[in-house]
Amino acid sequence: MESLTHVLRGLFGLAAFVGIAVLLSENRRAINWRVVLIGLGLQFVFAALVIYAPPVRAAVEAVGAFFVKLLGFTGEGVKFVFGSLVDQQKHGVVFGLSILPSIIFFSAFTSALYYLGVLQKIVWAFAWVMTKAMRLSGPETLSASANVFLGQTEAPLLIKPYLASMTRSELLCVMVGGMATVAGAVLVAYISFLGGTDPRQQVVFATHLITKSVISAPAALMLAKILVPQTEPVSTALEVNKEKIGANFLDAVCLGTTDGIKLAVNVGGMLIVFTAGVAMINYVLSQWLGDPLGLNTWVASVTGGAFQAFSLDFIFGMVFAPIAWLMGISNDALLQSGALLGTRSVLNEFVAFLQLGEMKATGAYTDPRNLMIMTYALCGFANLVSIGIQIGGIGAIAPNQRENLAKLGVKAFIGGSLACFMAAAIAGILVPV
Repeated sequence: MESLTHVLRGLFGLAAFVGIAVLLSENRRAINWRVVLIGLGLQFVFAALVIYAPPVRAAVEAVGAFFVKLLGFTGEGVKFVFGSLVDQQKHGVVFGLSILPSIIFFSAFTSALYYLGVLQKIVWAFAWVMTKAMRLSGPETLSASANVFLGQTEAPLLIKPYLASMTRSELLCVMVGGMATVAGAVLVAYISFLGGTDPRQQVVFATHLITKSVISAPAALMLAKILVPQTEPVSTALEVNKEKIGANFLDAVCLGTTDGIKLAVNVGGMLIVFTAGVAMINYVLSQWLGDPLGLNTWVASVTGGAFQAFSLDFIFGMVFAPIAWLMGISNDALLQSGALLGTRSVLNEFVAFLQLGEMKATGAYTDPRNLMIMTYALCGFANLVSIGIQIGGIGAIAPNQRENLAKLGVKAFIGGSLACFMAAAIAGILVPV
């Protein structure tokens, strides 16, 4: 009976998320419902294959285990540079030394695969399946497929020759695809957050995160075609940009390392600023408002102690709790889950995953089903900051599209968020916990 309730709520949530996209569509009459149904179907098929088809699950787990191996290789390099400073038995997990270096190594590794042409072939195969099923243009499908592995500004490089002439609908597909998934470099860090130092747990969460990225590709395409339906003729050619990163293999690795350092420093800097900013806002809310007005006592009472004071987390929890319910989160964890969703949307997903990992480690968030659903929901770049990142990153590749990128930014944020919520709801329906 309980499993039936989970299924019904998940289906209701999916209908609600599609309904939100339809309400926000700029041309409801032009929505291609075949694309919508195929997009939904592909999400269920991809997820079901991983969950219920042993060969597919074994393959995805093998990829997840490989990600975990990469973490181990990174650890060897970090030990060589920092020595006993990364000894977790002495100092615990030092984020800047234990987590951020994995971003640098994976960025270099990805650049090497890109130079060798391996990544392009994998992306092309995945895009071919979705192009045949959804009958969408080749460039937008290639970009969405590349987002399974690459970030929101790296994936468009695979379709660089087409960006300047893309329609608004195609361009939104590129943007939503970037918002709906995360780059492989940061995915490795999330595996560390949630799996801790247990290799088996790391593989479990790696499998979930990889599955989420895969099912978000058709979700992003589907939602983009609802928000801005395609009305102009488009090209179905599947041609990957032949440009390579670097003059040779070693140059590609060096460039990837440099990009990884920039990303790691950026992530570290954002975490310092956002964490400090949240602490400052929470101090104002709790000490200047919550204490004098009695809001702290009221919040602790109405939340059963889940929140001890009037804070940003409490506000996020109240606002996003309905979304958490639609995804299938149990009633006793709605406020905590809503707070995480709010943090991901307003600040960034890295802060949210860090908070989720801390809550899991301290026992404040231990229900395996809720943890799995939130893993899917948070795994995406859908936040307000990403709008600026896409305008700057994609706009640098196709300057003539900057105006369209700016106008479509909010729609991309909404589409990317809905894609993450849908993936979480599907996981809640299909994944046995």
